[in-house]
Amino acid sequence: MRINVGPPNLTINHGRTFMVSDLSGNINPETQQGIFSDDTRFLSYYACYINGKSWIRVTSATTAYYAARIYLINPEFKTDDGLYTKGTLSLIISRVASEGIREELQLTNYGLKKVHFNLEIALRSDFGDIFEVSAQNIVRRGYIETQWHKEKSELVTTYTNSDFFRCLSYRLASCPVQAHYGNGRIIFEVTLEPGATWDTCCLYTLADNKHVRKPLDLSYQEAIKTRLGQVQQLWRNKVTDVTSANEDINRLYRQSIEDLGALRLYDYQFTEDTWIPAAGVPKFVTLFGRDSLIISLQNMIVHPGFVKGTLQKLAQFQAQEWDDWRDAEPGKILHEIRMGELAYFHKIPHTPYYGAADTAPLFLIALHEAWKWLGDDSLLRDYRDVALSCLQWIEQYGDLNSDRFQEYQKRSKDGLDNQSWKDSGDAIVYPDGSQVNPPKALCELQGYAFDAYMRMAEAFNFLGESNYASELRTKATELQAKFEKQFWCEDLGFYALALDSEKQPVRTVASNPGHCLWSGIVSPERAARVVKRLLQADMWSGWGIRTISTQNPAYNPFSYHLGSVWPHDNGMIAMGFKRYGFAKEVAQIANGIFDAAKYFASYRLPELYAGIEQEPGAFPVPYLEANVPQGWAAASVFQLLQALLGLQADAPNGQLFVDPHLPEWLPNITLRQVEINNALVDLQFWREGDITRWDASVISGEVNVKQQAWQPWRNSTNFS
Repeated sequence: MRINVGPPNLTINHGRTFMVSDLSGNINPETQQGIFSDDTRFLSYYACYINGKSWIRVTSATTAYYAARIYLINPEFKTDDGLYTKGTLSLIISRVASEGIREELQLTNYGLKKVHFNLEIALRSDFGDIFEVSAQNIVRRGYIETQWHKEKSELVTTYTNSDFFRCLSYRLASCPVQAHYGNGRIIFEVTLEPGATWDTCCLYTLADNKHVRKPLDLSYQEAIKTRLGQVQQLWRNKVTDVTSANEDINRLYRQSIEDLGALRLYDYQFTEDTWIPAAGVPKFVTLFGRDSLIISLQNMIVHPGFVKGTLQKLAQFQAQEWDDWRDAEPGKILHEIRMGELAYFHKIPHTPYYGAADTAPLFLIALHEAWKWLGDDSLLRDYRDVALSCLQWIEQYGDLNSDRFQEYQKRSKDGLDNQSWKDSGDAIVYPDGSQVNPPKALCELQGYAFDAYMRMAEAFNFLGESNYASELRTKATELQAKFEKQFWCEDLGFYALALDSEKQPVRTVASNPGHCLWSGIVSPERAARVVKRLLQADMWSGWGIRTISTQNPAYNPFSYHLGSVWPHDNGMIAMGFKRYGFAKEVAQIANGIFDAAKYFASYRLPELYAGIEQEPGAFPVPYLEANVPQGWAAASVFQLLQALLGLQADAPNGQLFVDPHLPEWLPNITLRQVEINNALVDLQFWREGDITRWDASVISGEVNVKQQAWQPWRNSTNFS
């Protein structure tokens, strides 16, 4: 069984440009299909006809993340020459996404007589903002003009609203006949002898106020064999290679590598191996704060290119002033930036929008982790002032009422009500299912702040600022003590989801305390109870830990955050389990997520799936609007493997630590060219009875690999 996520579509993408069509290659304006770039839908309708009738799909597929091919045959149709039977003609549509879209049309006559017909392509553009396309509520604010340039065989459609401009050019680059345009359709008069083939090439160019995005001049086959294929192959060559005796894991890992390669935003590329990841296709092809930082953390064992790019770009956008409309304060790291019409005219605050209470500490965590893997001391020096501003934001603005806890409350009327990773409006509830009013002090925000303090203490100590480092450790210790006192619920054996506006614990059982394990704020004495509670039947679905307990009245397994399973959430929780020494429980989470992945088409993990119970005859049920590919879902595979193997870097001291525990379903695994401190290491792990053995070979550079358990912060002063 292979499960597709959402309606059956063909999705291709490259950088900021992507195209979503149905399986026949057509685009329906009443859906979220279309050609998109920079948060605008440039093409909202596409249909292909033969003498006014729709072609019949035989099959179709995406053959690479940037390429798709559709095989069609003719229906029965009549001309003055007589009746033509179904299936005597074929039409192959081949598409390639680059900056623009390149489309090839190939007609073949398999009949025994000459045929004459009209091939018609209908095109329309609404230039809808992606937010309005998603909501299916498009408001026309400007005007659209379409012109057919016969001498150039080019259809140009423009949208103008004051100084906001978008343009779609559809040009026939090579066509054996003169095309005509009428009634919204481009018409080709085609005559084919028996056995003859007719070809043409159509180029979609997307333009706005700043960019003209042209498709590469590469045929479909050239794109796969050469340039675009080589871009992806270079990515494959750079990343860690994984092989194991478990073929499902091999396929899952390879697909995750493909997805992360597909999500690179080339507009933000700094060098050939430094990128920023988009969060996901189709809704989140843009720069995010939280998503980009978490993806970067997840990718450390695979390739550090994302963390370098993410730190650099987010630092450039660090808020410098107070702005209610954008929920910005000095030192804050952005949540999301958009470039469509709504953002252009400031009808939404995404220019950028800063409504995230976790991005500043996550930036610090990612900075420290990058230093630990790369051993590049210049990272700490270059980002020292950015880090100071993040720390000042945590203390001055993240703490709304000076009680040393991190809280959030939106100021923007169009801002997010919830500003941690569960950012849907209904995500934070009391045990009776009712909504928690702001300000809200979520438990994981305290963990992130604690982790950031501890990591930056080590960083500033290295920079020679030992007094400030000592202050940060003191703040971390005080925060941890307050956290234990006010968040721990002894009768639940669990931490509260949050403190509400009255500073009373919200005693809801949810996955959030798992992130507190990841950060190390949880006392070792209580860690076992947290782990046990997260794996009880109301939280453990069999395919992962749910976002909320089935016992909560608000539980809905098909919702976004109130009972679903998120792979990245489980990956971070697994890292927390490993931190406190719960290796078998790490394997349980990994097995659940990996088992779910086997059901999805191409082993491609979606953003989330339903929290239904795993039982005989059941299968993972996707969330209908989940993004696929999605960055932190794909990269959760890397984090789960890191947790299983206990990989932990200390590149400044030339060391890589392992602490592996392989379960029975993973008898061996090999990682090749793990990158740390300008060194490349091959790592082999295998089971001997119940014991996991390992071996390391340093391929280049210098690094010392040894076994050491991962410890919570209070028992460690050296490692994250």
